Amino acid sequence: MPIKLYSYWRSSAAYRLRIALNLKGLDHEIIPVSLAPGVSEHRSAEYARKNPQMLVPFLEDGDVAIGQSMAMLEYLEEEYPEIALLPKPQPLRSEVRAFCQAIACDIHPILNLRVMKYIKAEFKADPQADWYRHWIHEGFKALEQMVKPGPFVFGDTPTLADALLVPQMYNARRFDVPLDAYPKLVAAVDFCNELDAFRRAAPEQQSDAG
Repeated sequence: MPIKLYSYWRSSAAYRLRIALNLKGLDHEIIPVSLAPGVSEHRSAEYARKNPQMLVPFLEDGDVAIGQSMAMLEYLEEEYPEIALLPKPQPLRSEVRAFCQAIACDIHPILNLRVMKYIKAEFKADPQADWYRHWIHEGFKALEQMVKPGPFVFGDTPTLADALLVPQMYNARRFDVPLDAYPKLVAAVDFCNELDAFRRAAPEQQSDAG
């Protein structure tokens, strides 16, 4: 039975999982859950019973049913180690984890749709023009210094760092964030986006893209 990934085409956290599943070559089924205003399938009683946080992504693999993208990625590493996305040697293994956490914990949470909507509604501000670009620059300045000689973020094989960076860069480009100061990040992402595993995971390639 294939792994089930509950996903929304524009969710960057779901995008991470799609990349990882493709890189690992794991049989999986994408189950779209619309976050679109007026649809909000993630708010349905049926989905809430499955995932009390009512977020995407959500992963089911046999008896395992978990939310939170980093927990899912760690689960896939532990259960399906044949194609590893975390390097074994230290300190590289911890450096990849640190890079991922910088995105998953420091950049992404304050830039997600819920936060952007709240800023616009409560403070009558334009989060796209100010808030979004400020925090992308704050995060990317540090990440640029963490990149190792490529072509991937950490050398000549893809890691979880690439799976997290590509979606975050996708969003930065979507919101027209200037990226000239981050040539190493841009080069790694552009290289990844030439590969089938990344292309198939892209938002526009999803069945629910609209």
